[in-house]
Amino acid sequence: MTIRAVVKGCGHYLPQRIVPNSEFEQTLDTSDEWIQSRSGIQRRHFAAEGEMTSDLGTKAALAALADAGLTPDDIDAVIVATSTPDLTFPSVATMIQERLGMTRGFAFDVQAVCAGFIFALSNANAMILTGQANRVLVIGAETFSRIMDWTDRSTCVLFGDGAGALILEACHGNGTNADRGILATDLNSDGRYRDLLYVDGGISTGTSGVLRMQGKEVFRHAVDKLAATAHTALEKAGLGASDVTWVVPHQANLRIIKATAQKMGLPMERVIVTVQDHGNTSAASIPLALSIGQADGRIKQGDLLVAEAIGGGLAWGSVVLRW
Repeated sequence: MTIRAVVKGCGHYLPQRIVPNSEFEQTLDTSDEWIQSRSGIQRRHFAAEGEMTSDLGTKAALAALADAGLTPDDIDAVIVATSTPDLTFPSVATMIQERLGMTRGFAFDVQAVCAGFIFALSNANAMILTGQANRVLVIGAETFSRIMDWTDRSTCVLFGDGAGALILEACHGNGTNADRGILATDLNSDGRYRDLLYVDGGISTGTSGVLRMQGKEVFRHAVDKLAATAHTALEKAGLGASDVTWVVPHQANLRIIKATAQKMGLPMERVIVTVQDHGNTSAASIPLALSIGQADGRIKQGDLLVAEAIGGGLAWGSVVLRW
């Protein structure tokens, strides 16, 4: 028998404030048509004043626990993927651990920007396979609205806030790619490209900084690297694109999503797309898409999923899992 990290529940949370593209027309030289044609985004959610990343993550965690029929006492570890923590430290994960009432286990953050949730899933999978944890709560949560340059129309219209969560549990499988759970992962990074997407603040500057991005270069790297990592992970699992039920990509830009699907040889009918409603929620985008895909009935038990993402660093990767 083989141990597999199987999804037992998922959930998400979006802040109440919805910001349509038209709202940016009041302060920027832009339009709904311009934003949609370049990104596919129609609206996004922004956190309220005083609403922190840990608040969003806690609500997504509670939704995932309810979906799984579990309590915080059933969880051994909490891993949070975020680039917008409440504080430099302690971690958002320990804040969520406390709010859930967990007094056992362990909690920590992972920072790989938009690829963060993929890196967090891979860490959770490894911990389950090695027996360090039986159940892991994996959360992606972001408040990117706090690090936007509101005068830069090329970036500030792209991002939103939100959180999504999955619970992975150790289960027995047969050791074949017909098993439920995570079947393969692929992680990559290349620090030579750090200037393509970064925040110009931090400890060294004494400011939180704002996001800076070379959009055309990021687009070029994204399409090639996302298709390649998805292919690699599928190959590790002994599977191919024709076996995939759903691609669940990082929701950054509809043009990137379409180009990556085309490079993988898959129709858009087999891609979960939520970018139109959420914008780019960085590490939260994949768990948000997974939770919504399950809630609306598209993602069903037994479906084969490929989740892939790329973010600042550059860091990128993918996970193949059977729901």
